[in-house]
Amino acid sequence: MSNMAVTRESFDKVMVPNYAPSEVIPVRGQGARVWDQQDREYIDFAGGIAVSCLGHCHPALVGALTEQGQKLWHVSNVMTNEPALRLASKMVAATFAEKVYFCNSGAEANEAAFKLARRYALEHFGEQKSQIIAFNQGFHGRTFFTVTVGGQAAYSDGFGPKPADVEHVDYNDLDALKAIISDNTCAVVMEPLQGEGGVISPDPAFVKAVRELCDQHNALLIFDEVQTGVGRTGDLFAYMGLGITPDILTSAKSLGGGFPIGAMLTRAAIADSFKPGTHGSTYGGNPLACAVAEAAFDAVNTDEVLHGVAERESWYREGIAAINAKYQCFSEVRGKGLLLGCVLNDQYQGQAKAFLDAAIDEQLMVLVAGANVVRFAPSLVISKADVTEGLARFERAVAKVVNG
Repeated sequence: MSNMAVTRESFDKVMVPNYAPSEVIPVRGQGARVWDQQDREYIDFAGGIAVSCLGHCHPALVGALTEQGQKLWHVSNVMTNEPALRLASKMVAATFAEKVYFCNSGAEANEAAFKLARRYALEHFGEQKSQIIAFNQGFHGRTFFTVTVGGQAAYSDGFGPKPADVEHVDYNDLDALKAIISDNTCAVVMEPLQGEGGVISPDPAFVKAVRELCDQHNALLIFDEVQTGVGRTGDLFAYMGLGITPDILTSAKSLGGGFPIGAMLTRAAIADSFKPGTHGSTYGGNPLACAVAEAAFDAVNTDEVLHGVAERESWYREGIAAINAKYQCFSEVRGKGLLLGCVLNDQYQGQAKAFLDAAIDEQLMVLVAGANVVRFAPSLVISKADVTEGLARFERAVAKVVNG
């Protein structure tokens, strides 16, 4: 092991300044707890942005990584491998999908989905059918194509000409979608619960109408389940709780439980447009990643864990309501399962980061979703004791912000 001293200043010296990380440098974790360089203990309500679905160093994941690490690390897609085929088989068995494509991240999964939708439309309907419709405040990744489809200009402006024929309407605004969709639309892209955009749930009637509009216009419905998938909402995937089925679904984040992996799922008739050579990834389907993801998928896809998500949601909602009764800073708690957003009321507009910073001072890790929402995305198996203690720390953080 290197004995080189690493500090927060090291970041400023050697890292590209596109992040502004906290002063805290975590060095180890166990379950929902994390310890920093000074051995201070934090409770993790952030989950590495909805990634650590089983907490830190879950024995099943450590075991899978250790076992596979002694066998085979990498072969590339010149050959296939057993962990990838096992994981794909389980994902197909558990979902609407018939085919799976593996990659390394949510952005890559979405990039593949958007390329596939364009290629499918071109092959079946002609090159005029290229329009992609997405939603304002959506988030689909940071590649140039995915950030263009994401509905936040602040992330996509300033890099030159954008990929063309991408349009945006407001989430839950059916009339706006009806006004813009046509037979030239190749896909409608949506999160079944907007995460980065503020933890905004879809109106169930809206989702059903989007599905019907796509069917009318031979457009593919793409669900970005990078944040909502693999148990986060209490269903294995969020579409299962909405009563409709997408044509293409993307997954990442919780899929690997902390090991980088992404997946695109679809039906065979659509997948056929990705013939050999049309798309690829050197690391996609990596044996290490797939072995860990298989263990995570097996652990989450159980009645015990999925039913437990709703129970844990109630612990959070009750605890936040009690805090808010005292401090009156939140207008509502949005979201589903363990993707929850505490929405700041008019008095505290723009101060989400202040709540996050105060929480870190109280040794609690939370997230924001824009300037007005404090976001929680903890482990799906977090204990009642950790939720109780974390909310006590959150209350102290709230008190600091409210009382100045």
